[in-house]
Amino acid sequence: MSQTSAQVQFPDGSATPVGDDLPRPTRLDDVKGWFRPVDQLLFDWFLTHQQDREHAGDLLELGAYLGKSAIFLGSYLRPGEEFTVCDLWDSPAPDSSNSAEMDRSYATLTRRAFEANYLSFHDELPSLVQAPTSVITSRVRPASCRFVHIDASHLYEHVHGDIRAAERLLTPEGVVVFDDFRAEHCPGVAAAVWGAVATAGLRPLCITGTKLYGTWGDAGQLRGELLGWLGTRTDLWHGVEEVAGAPLVRIDGRRAQAPSHPRSRHRARPAADGQADRPSPVPATSPAAAPPARRGGRPRLRRVVRDLLPPLLTRALVRAFRRSA
Repeated sequence: MSQTSAQVQFPDGSATPVGDDLPRPTRLDDVKGWFRPVDQLLFDWFLTHQQDREHAGDLLELGAYLGKSAIFLGSYLRPGEEFTVCDLWDSPAPDSSNSAEMDRSYATLTRRAFEANYLSFHDELPSLVQAPTSVITSRVRPASCRFVHIDASHLYEHVHGDIRAAERLLTPEGVVVFDDFRAEHCPGVAAAVWGAVATAGLRPLCITGTKLYGTWGDAGQLRGELLGWLGTRTDLWHGVEEVAGAPLVRIDGRRAQAPSHPRSRHRARPAADGQADRPSPVPATSPAAAPPARRGGRPRLRRVVRDLLPPLLTRALVRAFRRSA
């Protein structure tokens, strides 16, 4: 599939003009979705770590919504690698439970919106599989993926199948990421993920507020290198817990500074902030944020009041200013 300046081209040969009905995101934050800065930083670290150590392999995302994390992932694709995205999009759900979940959470989801969003940042679409994630092992080669992001159905049976698929498709040193593993409205995800830790050899590496990162490979070395990087970050808190007989890194990313994002072809003007065409880590330290400006120049007005008015009236006016601030 390819995009011209005026059209989105579809596999059947049809073309749809890029009009007002399709998204025109000028930056990644314009794309609807849930992808927190702390997880952007961790995606960047794991993917860059793999590149630095020449860990080859493809990328895979199960469940894409409107493409926010897929756009980010696509920036790390190297020559000779393939990026596959699997989602139902406009297709009917495979069973009544999944259909109800889709109707409840993703009523506005469309493949055209995903494609328009993705092509706003990249020249080519990934390989798209519009089907239930249960088909993915027939579309992707075994042991071919270095990074798998799972954010599809939240139902236990489906997540359990996605985990089994990820284990089969990952390279020995590959990393898998599970979304919503601790959300109160997704107990099936937690049950499936921790069940895999207990019985299927999944080794958790770290957790954030929404995602769990794991591997079936050498967790000890990878975890140690991750801790070394976390030790350089001033915007991320981390601690280590003993879980299921192994260390688990907890990361609090409420102060996380997001890495640079892919740049949109629809941006109003060239970015002046030095953003690269692919995400890159931000420095471990960053300048302190300037204090917010006060409204309406009131400090100057208060000085005039104190200088010119009697003390009793001055105190009354200062109290009034404070109450209205």
